[in-house]
Amino acid sequence: MQGVGFRPFVYRVATEYALKGFIRNTSSGVLIEVQGSSSLLDKFCRTLKQDAPPLARIETIDECAIGCISEEAFVIGSSSSGAEVETLIPPDIALCCDCRSELLDPRNRRFRYPFINCTNCGPRYTIVERLPYDRPFTSMHGFTMCPECEQEYHDPLDRRFHAQPNACPVCGPALSLLDSSGKPCSVTDAAAEAVAFLKQGRIVALKGVGGFHLAVDARNGEAVRRLRERKGREAKPFAVMMRDMAVVQNFCELSEGECTALNSPEAPIVLLKKKKIEGLSPSVAPLHDRLGVMLPYAPLHILLFNDEIDVLVMTSANFSEEPMVNENDEALLRLKGIADAFLMHNRPIHLKCDDSVTIHLSGSLRHIRRSRGYVPAPVYLREDGPVVLGTGGELKNTVALLKGTHALISQHIGDMKNYEAYRHFQHVATHLQHLFQATPELLVHDLHPGYMTTGWALKQNLPLLGVQHHHAHLASCLAENKVERLAIGIILDGTGYGIDGAIWGGEVLIGDADGAHRFASFEPMPLPGGDAAVEQPWRAALGYLFRSFSTIPDLPFMKGRTIEPVLELLQKRVSVYETSSCGRLFDAVAALCSLQGEITYEGEAAIALMLAAGGTIGSSSFRCALEEHSGRWIIKVSPIIQDVVAAVQKGVSVVDISRRFHRTLVNCFSDIIRKASEATGINTVALSGGVFQNALLFETLVCELEKAGYRVLTHSLVPSNDGGISLGQAVIGRSYLAGRYCGIH
Repeated sequence: MQGVGFRPFVYRVATEYALKGFIRNTSSGVLIEVQGSSSLLDKFCRTLKQDAPPLARIETIDECAIGCISEEAFVIGSSSSGAEVETLIPPDIALCCDCRSELLDPRNRRFRYPFINCTNCGPRYTIVERLPYDRPFTSMHGFTMCPECEQEYHDPLDRRFHAQPNACPVCGPALSLLDSSGKPCSVTDAAAEAVAFLKQGRIVALKGVGGFHLAVDARNGEAVRRLRERKGREAKPFAVMMRDMAVVQNFCELSEGECTALNSPEAPIVLLKKKKIEGLSPSVAPLHDRLGVMLPYAPLHILLFNDEIDVLVMTSANFSEEPMVNENDEALLRLKGIADAFLMHNRPIHLKCDDSVTIHLSGSLRHIRRSRGYVPAPVYLREDGPVVLGTGGELKNTVALLKGTHALISQHIGDMKNYEAYRHFQHVATHLQHLFQATPELLVHDLHPGYMTTGWALKQNLPLLGVQHHHAHLASCLAENKVERLAIGIILDGTGYGIDGAIWGGEVLIGDADGAHRFASFEPMPLPGGDAAVEQPWRAALGYLFRSFSTIPDLPFMKGRTIEPVLELLQKRVSVYETSSCGRLFDAVAALCSLQGEITYEGEAAIALMLAAGGTIGSSSFRCALEEHSGRWIIKVSPIIQDVVAAVQKGVSVVDISRRFHRTLVNCFSDIIRKASEATGINTVALSGGVFQNALLFETLVCELEKAGYRVLTHSLVPSNDGGISLGQAVIGRSYLAGRYCGIH
């Protein structure tokens, strides 16, 4: 990767060993020519591998001997471009300890300068326009360095040697504070005045590394409620930024792996178990057992905290479900009526990039949203191949570009529900190809004909391949684990377009990137009204009851609801869609238990059902029945629904129902995996799909499968949800180009 301080490191090592030659960046990597005695050259090579800078990763070293010429010293040459781009751009990196010390040192010329950075930290991906990674090709090209910054930039022994965003208060970007109408505020310290606004309970829109955040004092209940109302975010949890680890430990339980993630250069949001909520507004994460926590990762963030403010809600600046805002004029327009003040700067953000969201489960950090801090670092593939672009899905969209052994997966783009999200998708897809100078031989899209990503692919003048949604999930899990053998895939999510036109989502596939067989699936159930039943799980519950009972029982969740029109749809089979979705099963059971009849964000009902179990799975289960039909096993849903209804009618607690329901699923999947393994001899199981963000189900199933002797493959590099399917699509695309792809059956 360029921009990680590798050249000055090599310069210092070569100078220390009195070697001569040069180093320079090229579009194909770092080129080093060095001459000296054999023993010193061996020592030089060992040092390169053992002591490289913290952000540098040496993927390969190709060596060859050439004849010596007269050299006077070791120098750092200027970057050169080439026909083929093979180097990588690093992600945006959290502020390093050295820069943090300078930021808070009154004697330093960068004291309280919110854009301090060096070769070990700062913005990268969000400011770069093209390779090589040099200042003229970044959004810093409009800022001319002062003599002092220029001296640092050209001194190989300085920490800021060739730090492309290098700047100071004299020559670099600057902050400005505007009121709610967009009028500049006359202040000497914009950050300090913004802190005063936060203390008063105001909502401040602040421009960060990858876009704008909306910030508010997380201890101020009225301010948090006001933010929810203005943002149109009724119940979905807010992320919080905490001043330091001491504050985090006060509110949350912490494992060693979670501490490592919080303090890592990637600085993601980590979902942590709550220890207590006293002192925080209950509106931050209502009814949830976890908080999404991150530490200050940009110098501006550090300036927002003091003895009085130690926890801030820090949420993407947008109206609910829209893409985040990343530029000043856009913020003033789209955030009008939401923000009370705007803390802005004049450094352009070339590419918006939301915060990454992670959770530590079963011994590994798992991505829920892979974005800032991780993108565009590649996922390394087992084999080389042609350039392929996977366009992702409709929800939690990402784009994946395969080039060589690198899978370059974009930042989280979001849900393709509005024009702004679609524009962002178009920009990201184009930028990835431009940045890495790669033209796809094939575009791969989801089979769903109504997806905007499918429509975009059809408009491009490139060969196309449509890939089934759950097959892409399976291929994604295998690819990130570098496994090419056949596997049993348990793929569980809310919605995926099946090859039969039905809605799939509870699938057991046997296969790999070349093709897959649908070995088992959930019993199809009727979904009255389609999307309406997704947003109102009580409708899904009626559909599941309609299929499971000859006479629909009267249950508490029906009270106050007009159920007759929905029952009429079911009886006449009008606007009724068949689904094998595991996500919809969770929704239906949650509604049957009167937990969540309607939702305000995706997965809300399923989360409520998981939380009801209190982190404990049951020892007893509901009935789990498997039936074989036409060469495919059916996991019967009707007996589960009948048993849940019986439990509700007997007054069994929701806690017990949830625990038994989770145990039922674990037992069902254990049984079907055993059948699949016995039938095929396959001992490898891949778990993928958004349902596996359910910590209780995921950790229990992984544990029990491993105890049973299976090799269990899971996601840790890309999300298990739809944010990971672009990788699977692209890998399947390579199989297609190689003539091996046989689809799904």
